[in-house]
Amino acid sequence: MATIFIDGEAGTTGLGIRDRLVGHAGVALRSIDPDRRKDPAAKAELMAEVDLVILCLPDAASRETVRIADALGAEAPKILDASTAYRVAPDWTYGFPELDAGQAGRIRAARRVSNPGCYATGAIALLHPLVAAGLIPADHPLTINAVSGYSGGGKSMIEDYEAGTAPAFQLYGLELEHKHLPEIQRYAGLAVRPIFVPSVGNFRQGMAVSVPLHLDVLPARPKLADVEAALAAHYADGAHVRVMPGQGKVDPRVHNDSNAMHLQVFGSEPRRQAVLVATLDNLGKGASGAAVQNLDLMLDLG
Repeated sequence: MATIFIDGEAGTTGLGIRDRLVGHAGVALRSIDPDRRKDPAAKAELMAEVDLVILCLPDAASRETVRIADALGAEAPKILDASTAYRVAPDWTYGFPELDAGQAGRIRAARRVSNPGCYATGAIALLHPLVAAGLIPADHPLTINAVSGYSGGGKSMIEDYEAGTAPAFQLYGLELEHKHLPEIQRYAGLAVRPIFVPSVGNFRQGMAVSVPLHLDVLPARPKLADVEAALAAHYADGAHVRVMPGQGKVDPRVHNDSNAMHLQVFGSEPRRQAVLVATLDNLGKGASGAAVQNLDLMLDLG
């Protein structure tokens, strides 16, 4: 039985992980005394006793907890960090098992893993295979659009939407410095920073990430079928990521309460235009579900 400490278990991601781990046959959850929650000595004591710590904290707090772990030396547990603090750090393993054929093995062998961002998960899933296959050049200018449920926006946004005081839809991040951009660029394999336009809608959870393409501008001039085939080949063995026909409309909520992500290629072959779409639960494959998937690999539980 592996022992787990969720540092920040009262937040949205922490609660989601805890809910998913209740009844998990391979793990036992440990918690810190609430009165000593901010005591570094108490945290160090508990961390030395568990097998893995999941950090569901702001970036600065995550870095502080990692410093505590560093001081434990050989007694330090494995760490899975759900913040943005270490997602592009060279000595951390990126926690997207479907990235390529060897990534799940790297996560399994790692002692420190960064859980991906929700938007980044959808964008990288769409773009990495196409860049790797040569259908999209690494230096091709790209635009990524996305809409998420309000649960991804933190406590104040959740309160505003649930109180009925927030708009039905809003664009944000328009200074083009969204915190997920560094990991999108790195793990999609892009030499040029994409334009990323996120938005939030008046629904609690769910997400759709989309990338428009002019097919004739791409050097390979692929057909819609070529794009879909490249994605399907990359995820042929995926248990959680599947390529589906690009038909009908897109509901961002379709995978709520699951760790599934579906990829679709829409478009017009006569117009030589395509729209790549990823749908996932921002609280599932975009956060807590991905964390449990990574935990199972890190502890060799599945």
